[in-house]
Amino acid sequence: MQTELSKKLGVEHAVFGFTPFPAVAAAISRAGGFGVLGAVRYTAPDDLKRDLDWIEAHVDGMPYGLDVVMPAKKVEAPENQTLTEADVEAMIPEGHRQFVQDTLAKHGVPELAEGEVSGWRITGWMEQVARSQLDVAFDYPIKLLANALGSPPADVVARAHDQDVLVAALAGSARHARKHQEGGIDIVVAQGYEAGGHTGEIASMVLTPEVVDAVDPLPVLAAGGIGTGQQVAAALALGAQGVWLGSLWLTTTEAELPSPKLIQKLLAAGSGDTVRSRSLTGKPARQLRTEWTDAWDDPDGPGTLPMPLQGLLVAEAVSRIQKYEVEPLLGTPVGQIVGRMTSERSVQAVFDDLTRGFERAVDRINRIAGRSAQ
Repeated sequence: MQTELSKKLGVEHAVFGFTPFPAVAAAISRAGGFGVLGAVRYTAPDDLKRDLDWIEAHVDGMPYGLDVVMPAKKVEAPENQTLTEADVEAMIPEGHRQFVQDTLAKHGVPELAEGEVSGWRITGWMEQVARSQLDVAFDYPIKLLANALGSPPADVVARAHDQDVLVAALAGSARHARKHQEGGIDIVVAQGYEAGGHTGEIASMVLTPEVVDAVDPLPVLAAGGIGTGQQVAAALALGAQGVWLGSLWLTTTEAELPSPKLIQKLLAAGSGDTVRSRSLTGKPARQLRTEWTDAWDDPDGPGTLPMPLQGLLVAEAVSRIQKYEVEPLLGTPVGQIVGRMTSERSVQAVFDDLTRGFERAVDRINRIAGRSAQ
């Protein structure tokens, strides 16, 4: 599963694996793919430094990257003023806070212990936090910097290029992809409707070739609904130079999901058990459908807030739901490929399945074309 891009980055397989878990990122790179650590959950630079140190010690010299979130559209600060987390918190309406408390009370979700701080804070959605993450990351030999919501600011792209770091950005349409190209991005990730997390409205089979044509000759990675070697082969046939996989790693043995019940929900879920909802961050993100997402999507509710207000609003609630494993509300971002995630496997076992499936797909096409497999 090699392409021009994978050879440029020095990896055996053109499989880019996004994950919030350092052990998974390192395992992906060791297995011959390209591990990408998601940085959004790191609110303290020292925590990110600790985990990048760990990856350096366990990646066996293989390349890896970092994914940050610097939203192109967000709550803006007044001119010449930087919004602090407290400033943003103060913008949250009291009615929304009450809605959260009422929903938790309806399901009997206990409070956190006195003095316990929410373990799920996504201040990484705030640009100044993401910039502090970059100050740490550029001290490490990362080979790729990815941004999940639009193109990074021009100075960030320039800083990455000055350190010979490639820059990738996710796109949900050809129009978005062309903007990335104009912004100096090196790799476009065409993320289809099927994908977990923030995603657009165009399916991968349509989106991938559109983006490939729109940004030629930039390399494109296909994302969304990909979890088998046959699908990797299809993505390359559509013109992509690799695939970007995220959901598939959630049920690997190296992952650190906080709840056994959540793992069981993922293993039992079908491809129709997800929904695009703004309930987690304020932007449409595909996740398991739960009574929590239903409550926020109910037209009789208060509606969600823009990023990053929604994420700050629900942070403690998400921590409580996860800590106490309140099953009806328990969910996570995940794509429609969840229907094929039916067992816990090691990252290496996932790669073994991907390579075998890829070989079968290539052999099948060779037979259809009347060629012998090479």
